[in-house]
Parts: sequence; C-alpha cells; structure tokens
Amino acid sequence: MASSRFTVFTLAVFSIFSLSQKRRNETGKISFTMQVGAANKLKLSPFESALDTLQNQIGYAFKNIGYLRRAMTHSSFSEENNKALSILGSNVIDTSVSMYYLGKDAEISSKDLNRRIADNSKVETSCAVDGMRLGLHKVVRVSPKTNSTTPSVVCSAFRALFGAIAIDTKKADDAGIVFWKVHGREVGKAMVM
Repeated sequence: MASSRFTVFTLAVFSIFSLSQKRRNETGKISFTMQVGAANKLKLSPFESALDTLQNQIGYAFKNIGYLRRAMTHSSFSEENNKALSILGSNVIDTSVSMYYLGKDAEISSKDLNRRIADNSKVETSCAVDGMRLGLHKVVRVSPKTNSTTPSVVCSAFRALFGAIAIDTKKADDAGIVFWKVHGREVGKAMVM
C-alpha cells in the first residue's frame, strides 16, 4: 500500500516537472516555469465540454460549476437533479418579466401582466423554444429511457439554468439579466444564438 502511494506520488511529481521548463531569470538563476498548452490540457468529457460551450453561449461563467452540472441533470438521471433549481429559475423568470413590463408601464393591468408572465413561461412556445435554441436537449443528462427533446425536459433545464445562476451569484437580478440576454425582450423575438 505504501509503495503504491509512493509510485503515485512519484508519477505526479514527474508529470509536473515534465511539463516544466528550465529558464534563466534576469539574475541568472535557474527557475522552472510551467508550459501550459492545448496539447498538455486534460481532455474534457463531452458533458464538461458541453457545459463550457453553454457558458460561452449565455455569456456567464459559473464560479461553482457544480450548479450548472446539477441544472443540466434531469431527475430521470440522478437523485441529484435540477428540480429545485428549475423552481427557483421559474420564479426568477417570472420576477424578471414582471419587473420589465412594470418598468415599461407602471399602469399595466394585473391581467395584462399575468398574460405576459404566462407567455414567457409557456413550455411549448417559450421556455422549451429558448432551451432548444441553446441546445439544452444535447446537454441535459437524462436516463436512456427519457427523451431529452421532450419540451418539459428542455424547459426544466432552461429554468434550472437561471436558478443555478441565481445561486451562483447569490442574486436573482443577475440571473434575470442573463435570461433577457438569452430570451430577448418580447415573446417570439428570441435572440439567435
């Protein structure tokens, strides 16, 4: 057991030094600098690569990538899934829509405001459309028996994305800003990604 730990330690140290290069600094002393290049980076799994692409698409880099992993995990895949983040994200979207339309017209009727909220929350015509445009059906992890293109699966991941941003930043407003950047300002006028 001790010899295997020593072997692992030796391999780790060797790997670090094989990635480094001797250099002379201005004082003539030899120092080691790390060479980091595309060839030396660890290859990302397809899921991790998709998460990186998604962050680039939405213009938000997660401080804690675990929130995004969970947001892109359906309940059919794992007990650690996006259900709770989806609820939070739905509320973030509803609040952002309310603030936007009240900001445009403080005299908006409650009926009109509720209609606007509902239009932005509809699974088939808004939420899933935005999620499909982002390619969430290709990112969200589901069980083999679950269809990742089902509107409810895509919509849940879409909402969970904004719940994850709210938790990551500890600010629902920040998640709302990303929502509007992704969604656009009016239903049916979603931005092309």
